Amino acid sequence: MNFSNYRTLIVLTFAQCFGQTAAPILVLLGGIVGAQIAPSLDWATLPIAIQITGIASATIPASYLMSKVGRKAGFLIGTALAIFASLFAAWGIYQQSFLLFCIAAFLIGNYIAFLQQFRFAVADSVPSEQIPKCLSFLMLAGIIAALLGPEVGRRFSVVEGLPDYVGSFLGMAAMLSISFLILLVFYQNSTFEKKDQIAASRPLGEIFKQPTLILAIASAAIGYSIMSLIMTSTPLSMHEMDHHSLDATTRVIQSHILAMYIPSFFSGFLISWFGVRKIIQAGFALMVICIFIGWGQPEFIDYWGTLVFLGVGWNFLFLGGTTLLTQSYRSSERFKVQAINDFLVFGLQALGSLSAGILLASIGWSGVMIFALPLLLLLVPVFFYAGRATAN
Repeated sequence: MNFSNYRTLIVLTFAQCFGQTAAPILVLLGGIVGAQIAPSLDWATLPIAIQITGIASATIPASYLMSKVGRKAGFLIGTALAIFASLFAAWGIYQQSFLLFCIAAFLIGNYIAFLQQFRFAVADSVPSEQIPKCLSFLMLAGIIAALLGPEVGRRFSVVEGLPDYVGSFLGMAAMLSISFLILLVFYQNSTFEKKDQIAASRPLGEIFKQPTLILAIASAAIGYSIMSLIMTSTPLSMHEMDHHSLDATTRVIQSHILAMYIPSFFSGFLISWFGVRKIIQAGFALMVICIFIGWGQPEFIDYWGTLVFLGVGWNFLFLGGTTLLTQSYRSSERFKVQAINDFLVFGLQALGSLSAGILLASIGWSGVMIFALPLLLLLVPVFFYAGRATAN
């Protein structure tokens, strides 16, 4: 790989290895910390849901900001915000303040909205035919984050002289600081000149009538919302309700995040070989399997199998949806389409995460599975609609 041609991809991959640790640390510990300091167990997963609400609320501002000041300035602002939020979360736990912890989770979500723009920066920097493989390569950073994030959260969960889990969020701040330095020193704004670079921007109504764009958004949004619903529920269900150890819960979450990103070694090539729609359909099938494995009263192996199939299914749906999205807009339209896409994706993800604590408290783990299935089946008519439009 020629460094000069793929500089953006390489730099953002390294930055994401450390920056992306924020998400798994909060996923692992958000519900557990919430269960300890929230007024009621019903509110235990609220910090994770608020984090995702923070993502959705910042997607449009993040995209708008970067359209004005450039990607580099936007990424640095977002990462600096995350470092502050990590320290604020540690302070909230130290003070046993659920409100402060939720505010910190919201700000971490704001940062993740900036982090999600990494994939679009990469897509803008390479030829169109290279986008699936380059996005797959970028997503491999999630493997490092999957190993590093929960490990930092677990190892620093108990620090002498501090309340439990304060050290975990100080560790998060350290990881984010490394990402900030990588971006500051090595990242440069870069855009590959494409054929439609000077084409006029179309009205939003015309853009969003495209069946390809509808399938792209639906795949990513539904995949993300189901993943968030089940992933958010798992630490609380395993550790607090079924009394599995924190080590066992950490292994399941790590396995899940690895399953989200290890397929990126080959999913970009699979898209090139079989086509993006078949990969999206495969992701749908894997999500169905995930739900049936998790149904009932799960033991450790059931949690593990559910979260592994969930991770691979998410990878296919999200990478496939993102690839389709980049094929559905012109260069002049990219910021507004990317912003609206991420708002819809993470808005629906927030709904899934907000539902997790309520469903667990009211009807248990099986309620989570029951809620996930009809949401997933919403993809079926979208498949038929996009297929008929292509045939015509």
